[in-house]
Amino acid sequence: MSVAVYEDGLRRDATVLIRYSDGTAVPLEVERWHGPARGADDSLLRRVDGAALDIGCGPGRLVAALAARGIPSLGIDIAPAAVGLTRQAGGRALQLSVFDDVPEAGRWSYAVLADGNIGIGGDPVRLLGRVAELLSPTGQVLVELAAPRSGAGSRQMRLENADGRVGAWFPWAHVASDEVGPLARQAGLEVRERWWATDRPVGRRTRWFAALGHG
Repeated sequence: MSVAVYEDGLRRDATVLIRYSDGTAVPLEVERWHGPARGADDSLLRRVDGAALDIGCGPGRLVAALAARGIPSLGIDIAPAAVGLTRQAGGRALQLSVFDDVPEAGRWSYAVLADGNIGIGGDPVRLLGRVAELLSPTGQVLVELAAPRSGAGSRQMRLENADGRVGAWFPWAHVASDEVGPLARQAGLEVRERWWATDRPVGRRTRWFAALGHG
């Protein structure tokens, strides 16, 4: 991923597109990222009652919401701008990849992969295996997934901003909620719960989630 173009997308007024290798493009959800945790976010946050690691935290709305509830939390992101925004929002954050040396590895009660971050690295089994290493023996991964029957796979994508800056191609994965079980098992995890929630009152989009624990 081009960090510079990703950081463009972290500006509240940004227009940044995700361009896939087949030519299709969708906008980054900048406005939702910058807003407070709400709608379907609450269904995820209600399940967190212990120390939580938000992987790919972006501007930090989830970390800030957990901190406001008195729950120890840390956001990690590869972009310095994301770390700064998370701290401004009232959360703790470090500039790290999930594959770096993460503080408190093996002790986190929860790891969060929201906003499509199951796609990081383009290999969900490798990603989930790494996240499993960061959890305590009783810890859980709370992961946001795509709609059922939308499949699983990896494809190349890049980021493009409105000023014509274009990032390098990088792999990103797509995992439907009904496809996560076999991938989780390959990573030593199992599905403990699946659920869906809508983004009311801010919209009517349905979002899909699962909780994974050590097998």
